[in-house]
Amino acid sequence: MLRDLKPAVSIFIVLTLLSGVAYPALVTGLAKLLFPAQASGSLIEKDGRIVGSALVGQPFSDPKYFWGRPSATAPMPYNGGASGGSNQGPLNPALEDAAKARIAALKESDPAQTASIPVDLVTASGSGLDPHISPAAARWQAPRVARLRGLPEARVVQLIEQHREGRQFGFLGEPRVNVLALNLALDAASK
Repeated sequence: MLRDLKPAVSIFIVLTLLSGVAYPALVTGLAKLLFPAQASGSLIEKDGRIVGSALVGQPFSDPKYFWGRPSATAPMPYNGGASGGSNQGPLNPALEDAAKARIAALKESDPAQTASIPVDLVTASGSGLDPHISPAAARWQAPRVARLRGLPEARVVQLIEQHREGRQFGFLGEPRVNVLALNLALDAASK
C-alpha cells in the first residue's frame, strides 16, 4: 500500500506547487509588470491618500455630490466581500417598495427636477458594486449639484462630459460616468 501511496503523494505535492504557487506567482508578476495600476486595484489617490477604487462604487449621500447606483450588498452598501444583487424579481413587492422609496428620496432631494428619473438611479446593479452611472443619470442630478455647489449648471454638465467613458473597445457596454472620479473633479472645481 505504501508503494502505491508514494507516487500519489508525490504527484499531489508537485501539482500543488505548480498550480498553487508557481502559476499564481507567474500570473501575478506578469500582471504587476504589464498592468500595474489594474493589478493594484485601480486605486484613486487624492493629495497622496487613497480615496477609493475606479472599480468599486462608494456611497455618497450628501446632496452636493453625485450619487451612484443603489447597492444591494449587506451589511453595508458597496461591500466588496458581499458582492451580489438582491435577487428580487420584477414582481417582488420588496423590490417595488425599494424602488418607490428611492424615487421618493430622489424627488425630495430636488423637487424642482421634473424630468423622468433614469432607471440606474433606482435599481442596483447585479454586483451591487457598480462605480458608474449613465450619463443621463449624471445629467439628471446636475441641477441639484450645481445649485448646492454654487456652480453654473453648464460647468457641472461640462465636468460630466469630461468624465464620460465610451463603450469598451467601442462596442461593449454602454457609455458611463465614474461617480468617484466625477465627484473628485467636482471638489476640485468648487475650490
